[in-house]
Amino acid sequence: MTDYTLVIGNKNFSSWSMRPWLVMKASGAPFTEINVKLRTPESKADILKYSPSGQVPALKFGQTTVWDSLAICETLAEHFPNANLWPSDPAARAHARSICAEMHSGFAALRQKHPVDMTARTPKPMDDDVKEIVTRIEQLWREARAHSGRSKGNYLYGAFGIADAFYAPVVSRFVTYDIPVAKDTRNYMDIIWNHPSFQEWYKAAEKETA
Repeated sequence: MTDYTLVIGNKNFSSWSMRPWLVMKASGAPFTEINVKLRTPESKADILKYSPSGQVPALKFGQTTVWDSLAICETLAEHFPNANLWPSDPAARAHARSICAEMHSGFAALRQKHPVDMTARTPKPMDDDVKEIVTRIEQLWREARAHSGRSKGNYLYGAFGIADAFYAPVVSRFVTYDIPVAKDTRNYMDIIWNHPSFQEWYKAAEKETA
């Protein structure tokens, strides 16, 4: 059996680490977790012991290292096809990959002005560029759920998968900064918030002192 090691940052604010960690959990495979403290003078050197990019997350198995969150999730989808981490329907799968790529490369204003801070509760007004992003995200979530028809579950494409993991940090941002959203968005946020793996991550974040 393959031994997996996932290298991540602080759970309170490492959104990129959260995504593959949730997918790793969804795969059902056991894995070892290495948590590197971020935002310290030693952080870069500590991360370089595991990741050639000097950034987290990184997945290690055998002689292989994968060091990008989306690449890690794609690798896990290949290794665990029965976990249905991507939707089985081709159209839904294409849509899921597209919204994950949009999250991966876009939404800069939301990242910069509303950074992930899992345990904080600091209401903050939105600038116009952030409002546009929130509207776009709500649209993407509605499109995703329309693809699934919600016939196989309440997540974006039915069952919990990579797309849900990619937008889980957005859910935390919306909660942290008390961002106003539509009722259907709030319902989906509640579903993610109460997911067992999300709660496990959140409770670990609460215990961090950094």
